[in-house]
Amino acid sequence: MAKKERIVGVDLGTTKVAAIIAEVENDDLKVVGVGSTTSYGLKRGVIINLEKSVESIQKAVEEACRMAGFKVDACYAGISGSHIESINAHAMIATSRAGGVIQKRDIDRVIEQAQAIALPLDREIIHAIPIEYIVDNERGIKDPIGMSGVKLEAEVHIVTAAIASAQNIYTALERAGLKVKDLVLQPLASSYSVLQPDEIDLGVCLLDIGGGTTDLAIFYDGAIRHTEVIPLGGEYVTNDITIGIRTPYKQAEMIKKKYATLSLTPDEKKEEIKVPGIGGREDRYITKDTLYSIVSPRIEEILMITHKAIKKSGFADVLAAGCVVTGGTARLGGLAQVAEEVFNLPVKIGIPKKIGGLTDIILDPIYATGVGLVLYGYEKKNQTLIKRSQGSGVFEALKKRFESWYSKYF
Repeated sequence: MAKKERIVGVDLGTTKVAAIIAEVENDDLKVVGVGSTTSYGLKRGVIINLEKSVESIQKAVEEACRMAGFKVDACYAGISGSHIESINAHAMIATSRAGGVIQKRDIDRVIEQAQAIALPLDREIIHAIPIEYIVDNERGIKDPIGMSGVKLEAEVHIVTAAIASAQNIYTALERAGLKVKDLVLQPLASSYSVLQPDEIDLGVCLLDIGGGTTDLAIFYDGAIRHTEVIPLGGEYVTNDITIGIRTPYKQAEMIKKKYATLSLTPDEKKEEIKVPGIGGREDRYITKDTLYSIVSPRIEEILMITHKAIKKSGFADVLAAGCVVTGGTARLGGLAQVAEEVFNLPVKIGIPKKIGGLTDIILDPIYATGVGLVLYGYEKKNQTLIKRSQGSGVFEALKKRFESWYSKYF
């Protein structure tokens, strides 16, 4: 019997920690364990209380392990937060060999050269993702290995993070009993699970709206072009509900998940929602229209700020495939329609791809990052591992990978 390889993804969010366990057998990927728990100790993608973060991680992983029937000791983890920054860098090398045939070591050299940028002492590179290669001034080359040329250039998307924030994630996961195989930018991970090859080729904007942040990633011509983390998310909606109807945060979160929507019929507007009394006070009732008047302005604000970020990126005019919205906040009814009005683009809700196993559980936007981390690990297991100090560098030929997964599972 072929040995089953296990891949674990841990999504560290502001409002939830999710763990996904998958097994690989004979090149088939199957989800066998899913765990999710309320997140304590994280805010806007950054750990603010280490011990509480460890407890949240342990609970989510233990739940997934009970479902899977075995324990795990390593994972791929997501990273986000306002400390994340990205730039596009350019590098050039000479092949300097007889015949000028480009080899794998030339690719490694030019990507390493692109990473030779001045960074503050408190920052590190977590991804160096090739956008395109240029061979003797010929642009648009995705895989130059085997081609002839004397000059090789590369456009590389470089993502950096605060060393302290990244190290805190490593520490929390290690204290929870998990070795970290790689830290993956959360919108990059989500893209593995919710985007299709033709969208990446035509041009698409991915929005992962979580509890504390809105993660933005733009793809065009088969490659990632821009990433950004906006420090606004679903927790701000919950805070507004807390103040607007005078109820504790936990109760406001429950009301948001159960009743909040951005689309109401005239009859639904009049329907009442029970707000449990606190401190011995009697229960109160509000209408769904009152809840809508609290939720809608905050969601529109988040979308408008995101729209400004898209325009500022310089890629607003190449998004032929529109926008894909995922993450916990994507569960809000009517969000796609509101986003279409703000962005003036076609918008759809991103649901993780069917990858076998516990499909009925993972087909939910809240698991987009977790499933994406598993797919990232699945792809990487057949790649040559690149040292973390050199950046992850596992994103080459992104379009080909998606086409491979798409043909396998659809």
